[in-house]
Amino acid sequence: MSEEEKKILQLVIQGGDARCAAMEAIEAARAGKFAQAAVFLEQSSRTLALAHSAQTDMLQEELNREQGGVTLLMVHAQDHLMSAITVRDLAREIVELYRREERVR
Repeated sequence: MSEEEKKILQLVIQGGDARCAAMEAIEAARAGKFAQAAVFLEQSSRTLALAHSAQTDMLQEELNREQGGVTLLMVHAQDHLMSAITVRDLAREIVELYRREERVR
């Protein structure tokens, strides 16, 4: 496995980890554990920040190369990251909805 492939797989892993943390935030909020939900959301955001930084570095490297192509693996990694960002953003909203519901009770 090349170094580039290892970097791309790291994006996939980080995207999956961020998505899982966002989903755990929703589960915690559903159970009324809002402090724990906040921790999971922060964990998701930190992981996505790491992935975004690595992604930016990879894009810069690609711009500096004369040749290069889009691989299915890289497309897959990008898909993971975009899905994780979407899930994290929706999780923030869902946690807030659970928090509001809790206040009304």
